[in-house]
Amino acid sequence: MILNPMLQTIIAQAPAQAPDQSGGFQMFLPMILMIVIFYFLLIRPQTKREKDRKKMVEALKSGDSVVTRGGVVGTIQSVKADTVTIRSLESKFELEKYSVERQITDKSELKETK
Repeated sequence: MILNPMLQTIIAQAPAQAPDQSGGFQMFLPMILMIVIFYFLLIRPQTKREKDRKKMVEALKSGDSVVTRGGVVGTIQSVKADTVTIRSLESKFELEKYSVERQITDKSELKETK
């Protein structure tokens, strides 16, 4: 087979292309970077908040003022293994510990700001 001299010149001048060895890593690098950013912006702060909340719930004692997840403000009367008894105005009721949202340390937190 005889090739055209012009075609032989073009083929001879073309650079040899080596296969790209780092293509796989470069393809996954943006995805790995997104996972790391997602972890530090969303997952880590959420687990830290949940750990702090769990510590607060375990440290509840009689006489603490609390706000429940339903928005009821009251004072803890007694603490059992999984439940707490709360007194709010004229009512007294028993809730599971996980339903306590936060502990009130300063009564000014309850006043409305106008």
